[in-house]
Amino acid sequence: MIEALIFDKDGTLFDFRASWGAWTRSLLDAFAEDEAARQHLAQVLGYDLATRDFAPDSVVIAMTSFEIAEILLPHVAPRDLAQVNAVMEELAKSTPMVPAVDLPAVLGGLKARGLTLGLATNDTEAPARKHLAGAGVLELFDFVAGCDSGWGGKPAPGQLLAFVAQCGLTPSRVAMVGDSKHDLDAGRAAGMAAVAVLTGIAGRAELAPHADVVLADISGLADWIESRS
Repeated sequence: MIEALIFDKDGTLFDFRASWGAWTRSLLDAFAEDEAARQHLAQVLGYDLATRDFAPDSVVIAMTSFEIAEILLPHVAPRDLAQVNAVMEELAKSTPMVPAVDLPAVLGGLKARGLTLGLATNDTEAPARKHLAGAGVLELFDFVAGCDSGWGGKPAPGQLLAFVAQCGLTPSRVAMVGDSKHDLDAGRAAGMAAVAVLTGIAGRAELAPHADVVLADISGLADWIESRS
């Protein structure tokens, strides 16, 4: 029986292309001095400016913000790593997130069922909390962890194990919900069920081998939980 859910944020709660496409374009505007530099940085990030879409292996999809900053660093001299991280975090805080579903209704319904809810994101914690608050759902979460919260980032299971420890949960009664292989691998490593959703970049064929179930979006979670009762 599932008694708790821990969610990825981007591509799971929020539509990845709509939300992080805008962030990526703002990042390019901040760092690129001309159009050639803009095109080069877009290629580094795995983002196609013409189609406004991400490559399947884009570093933006699953890496932590710290890892993305390290990849960008050689291309944005003379800025140092702290400056790159600071720009990225400020843009993350200010970029509007586009919910993948009606989050207050869906998450509120899950909370009303008595489920404990957590968030584990490879974004940093401050923007994550701001995004949840902006969507009107921060108060529904019992646990929020970013890559800077002290437990690392996915696919390592540190954030998920911290959720279990802090909330007094049993891993086998928890499901990790995410849109990438990193999310599902983290769930498996933590001893949890793994639920994939198709509101990110990866498709069903890529996610299905790593998941207990693949859902169109998180609105299908209540029925899936009921089917396991």
